[in-house]
Amino acid sequence: MSAAAELRERVLTAKQSAGLTWSEIADTLDRPKEWTVSALFGMHPVPKDLAERAGALLDLDPADVALLQRQPYRTAEPELASDPTIYRFHEALAVYGPAIKELIHEEFGDGIMSAINFKLDVSRRPDPGGDRVVVTFDGKFLDYAW
Repeated sequence: MSAAAELRERVLTAKQSAGLTWSEIADTLDRPKEWTVSALFGMHPVPKDLAERAGALLDLDPADVALLQRQPYRTAEPELASDPTIYRFHEALAVYGPAIKELIHEEFGDGIMSAINFKLDVSRRPDPGGDRVVVTFDGKFLDYAW
């Protein structure tokens, strides 16, 4: 198991033990819930003061508080690809990825959407046919410059 996966498991266990929601944790850290989850899963370096607040809130070991502050390796964990929720994102991008790329190029020109200068929002929208999951990717357009 990777260091990130081990950290993720410890954070999830601590969150469950504390009886907190991600929104409650995010509110305590004064950060968006999407960033909070990703950061506490080891995918963003957490500023020292926030890492210490998270550590106190979740009763994390000092080693985990220090680990949260490190610049992460942002690599894919192949075993996560088979998780049904994550797999559906792969499936959606396989089906709609070429269309998204075409529409970005038509609207903006030759370039890409940044995943670095990026915001994510996950929300629920009531619907008579069953509640909808709304995921918004909000990335800065980066043009290819020669």
